[in-house]
Amino acid sequence: MSPENSAGSIIHLTTTRSSSLQTRLRDDTPYAVRSISPEPTLEDVLTNDSESGSRSEEDAQSPIAVVIEHDDPEATVELLERCHAVDPAVPTIVVPETGSEALATAALRAHADEYVSATADEDPVERILETIRSSQETSAEAKRAHSSERGVDRDYRQILANELPDEAFVISEDGTYLEAKVRPDAAELHTKPADELTGEHLQNVFPDDVAATLQACIDRTLRTGDIQSIEYSAETTEGRRQFEARVVPIDERIDGQRAVVWLARDITERARRERELRSRQDQLETLNRISTVVGRVIDTLVEAPSQDTIEREVCEQLVDSELYCGSWIAERTGEGTLSYRTGAGDAETFLGEVEELDAGHEWLGQRAVRTGAIQTAMDVQETETVPEPLREAAREDDIRSAITVPIEHNDSIYGVLTVLASRDEAVSDDELAGFALLGETIGFTIMAVKNRQLLFADTVVELEFRIDGGDTFAFDLSEEYGCRCSLEWAGTTSSGRTVQYVTVDGVGGETVLEAANDHQSIEECRLIHDGDNSCTIEMRLSESGVRTLANHGATIRDVTVENGVGTCVIEVPQDADVREIAEALTVVYENTQLVARREVDRSVQTAAERRNRILDQLTDRQLTTLRLAYYSGFFDWPRESTGEDIADAMGVSPPTMHQHLRKGLKAVLCEFFDVDGGPE
Repeated sequence: MSPENSAGSIIHLTTTRSSSLQTRLRDDTPYAVRSISPEPTLEDVLTNDSESGSRSEEDAQSPIAVVIEHDDPEATVELLERCHAVDPAVPTIVVPETGSEALATAALRAHADEYVSATADEDPVERILETIRSSQETSAEAKRAHSSERGVDRDYRQILANELPDEAFVISEDGTYLEAKVRPDAAELHTKPADELTGEHLQNVFPDDVAATLQACIDRTLRTGDIQSIEYSAETTEGRRQFEARVVPIDERIDGQRAVVWLARDITERARRERELRSRQDQLETLNRISTVVGRVIDTLVEAPSQDTIEREVCEQLVDSELYCGSWIAERTGEGTLSYRTGAGDAETFLGEVEELDAGHEWLGQRAVRTGAIQTAMDVQETETVPEPLREAAREDDIRSAITVPIEHNDSIYGVLTVLASRDEAVSDDELAGFALLGETIGFTIMAVKNRQLLFADTVVELEFRIDGGDTFAFDLSEEYGCRCSLEWAGTTSSGRTVQYVTVDGVGGETVLEAANDHQSIEECRLIHDGDNSCTIEMRLSESGVRTLANHGATIRDVTVENGVGTCVIEVPQDADVREIAEALTVVYENTQLVARREVDRSVQTAAERRNRILDQLTDRQLTTLRLAYYSGFFDWPRESTGEDIADAMGVSPPTMHQHLRKGLKAVLCEFFDVDGGPE
């Protein structure tokens, strides 16, 4: 610009006392730069007030442009309105330190002549000078008239170009594209170049339903005069992507029509992250609800009086949670199949088909029994492995997924629990873990109920089985040495290992111990007692038929093995499934035969009667020793009295005291464990 055209000054409005832009305006432009605070002198400077009579040469020059360096949209709009109110002919240029879409929209709506983004490639000072030149070439009135004739004035084009999110359009009120600008990286997604969109209608670019939604947003923007936001999807060269648009009304008419500026941003990745976050939140809420339901069911099981009550309560509480639309329990039969017992839920068609389905069908239930692991199906309506009647019922009841859980305890599977859901999402590991715990709890409770029924029953069923051979240690030992093996007691440790105490008659302890250590079914063996031709050993086994019987609620009365043939006598409740127990025993011993079934009446003994029976078996010295030990704190931990203290109180030696104490305890424990015989 020539010196003769450099008269006048640039008014620089900023919130900071100095800035790099201010320095550059002073150094790189031929104009005087007047950095002022908007309050209270802005209007005075714009009107070139000369009342003071003491203005400097710089202040005497007429303002030819106002540069606003603000980042606050509201403050920028206020400054623009004040400038236009005093002198609309002075060009206004917004040059924020940090640009934003909101600030660009505010500048557009407040009729800034130029907006220079902080991220613009072009030099902001050069853009300021270009705006001043343009302003000097035409008056404000001519410029506005020119804008009406051309349709889209320079304000909108520059703002669209400078603060463009991904793509921007000027669209008329009837949905016709008047102007289109797209960033180069975003242009690769478009199936049609941006310059070919001009003149097209929304209905030619989008499907009818999407076009109608976008047109409704344009109508709402023009009707209210407010900026609107909208999300929509569009087909691109990379498939369907999600966009978010801010729709800004334009005050001037373009070719006689009202119009809007449409600023769109590709939010596909953001939407994906939001969906993932919502999904994780939903999963967490679901898991919390599942944990609550499982805990509530477990609390109910503690007080359940019978197996039927257990199964009914489990199914009803699961569907009452509204997490599942159906639930049922099936038990194992003697033939190894599954038999429907009870169910609950709104999936009545599906549950009806389950009851009618062939018991030997291969689906989730049989796989769960065979593998001992939870089974899931996520597309029940279409998966071919699901029997066709169940698929049809799933479509009718809107069932999408199923989970089948083995009901087990100590490696014995009593049946399966299956739940149905209308949810599409995959089953999480935490949900599976919750159901695994529920399956184990149901199995434990069923076993406990059976044992409780057996314990308090006046009449029980006694079953006698004959076992012809087996792969266990007792069978092999009796065949090789012609001895007799009798089970004294069997149980399970806290780690789940089976422990048996067995008395062997007809062979010495060293021989038995050597044979036990060489047998594959025994993990550990320890010699407890060794007589002349008999012994008692402690064995830890990897597998045991005794354990299997205990898991099915049976009380073992006698187990003997002689010459390779075993006899097993057990007691079960009157309503026990004998076939199920026999089948379970056959899994361990292949050649098993039920040879007798007898009903046995058991005498009811009161607590007082049992106490008197114990007292009758104790000598006076044994009873005195037990009382002294109990009341002196010998059994506390840590001990309040030692054995020597009790011996002193009795006036006997410590070894004598311990002899009386052990024999007295043995008498009590024999009665408690219902072992024949009393103290030695």
